Amino acid sequence: MENKIDFQNLAQKYQTPYYVYDFDYITKQYQELKTAFKARKSLISYAIKANSNLSVVRHLAQQGSGADCVSIGEVKRALKVGIAKYKIIFSGVGKTDDEIKEALELDILMINVESEAELHRVELLAKELNKEARISIRVNPNVDPQTHPYISTGLHENKFGVDINTAKRMYIKAKNSDFLDPIGIHCHIGSQLTELSPIKEAVNIVANLVRNLKAALDIELKFFDVGGGLGIVYDDEKLIDTNEYAQTILEALFGLDITVVCEPGRFIVGNSGYFVTKVLYEKINSDKRFIIVDGAMNDLIRPSLYNAYHKIEVLNQNDNKSKCNLVGPVCESGDFFAKDIELPQTEHNDLVVIHSAGAYGFTMASNYNTRGRVAEIAIENNQDRIIRDRETFEDMIALEEKYL
Repeated sequence: MENKIDFQNLAQKYQTPYYVYDFDYITKQYQELKTAFKARKSLISYAIKANSNLSVVRHLAQQGSGADCVSIGEVKRALKVGIAKYKIIFSGVGKTDDEIKEALELDILMINVESEAELHRVELLAKELNKEARISIRVNPNVDPQTHPYISTGLHENKFGVDINTAKRMYIKAKNSDFLDPIGIHCHIGSQLTELSPIKEAVNIVANLVRNLKAALDIELKFFDVGGGLGIVYDDEKLIDTNEYAQTILEALFGLDITVVCEPGRFIVGNSGYFVTKVLYEKINSDKRFIIVDGAMNDLIRPSLYNAYHKIEVLNQNDNKSKCNLVGPVCESGDFFAKDIELPQTEHNDLVVIHSAGAYGFTMASNYNTRGRVAEIAIENNQDRIIRDRETFEDMIALEEKYL
């Protein structure tokens, strides 16, 4: 995406490394998806795991967004910034008893159940609290999403969801229970999806199940959750058109009186964000060139974890490019942002901008090597503001030092 962010000014004002997010872009992406589903009752529930900064989530709450949460902590983040409880879905393959109880007590829209064992726990805990648990069941349609294996979720070899026959058994159990209310069905086949055909195949399989549940078992569901996963541009990907995406889903649901739920994360925030770091040194080992920057894998782990590609831009006027590895200070050979990439010759304090870093960047950051997590900055209407302070050493040891 084109940007008009003054990275140099932000570096002087807030130091490096830092994340910066374009809130106007976030608004545009949310509205694009909401508009695509305008012909149908719909709920856009932002996947908080993509970027859980409270200011980001509040900004989306103000647009009318719901929340897709995969921990009780994410549920609390959503509630804290004003997302209505009836727009919050609690998913995740391994919820603890305490998390399930708290979700029931908070009276959110529904708990998305991923196994028969989990359904049993939810029923037991709902009975203990004398509540009726609103649930959806995550169906795994065994469709290849054609994406990276680490972010594929729709095949039987993945840990997520249940097959069609298991789902039927679970819906029957829920219908016959005094403490379970089956109101939804869920299907999410993977992330960074750039092909429409796997989505179409999966949605049709699950829509047929919805019809079968209604005809054979008189189970009438209110919510059809298509998950998230729409891809973004990291390199030269050809993306799914949002209107075609919506139309494909609506066609599959023809004749059903059901609310469509969509759970975008990366699509909303991915291309809004940039990770900005500065050059410390250049180093030559034999014939290998390294650019060493002050950011590291603890700040942005996607290249190390997924071998993910991010567009990288050096902010200087040097046109003398050669191959290099862009690396950080962390004591791991896996600490890199790119390998064998053509970049210009750099000087100390030159800025390096890593694009498409708004999703799964800061949320996956750590304090490895006792490195404080970086500052987060918002840009809105050409105005910048801090939305998370840079961590200090005192912040990092606060939960430990009292035991010395």
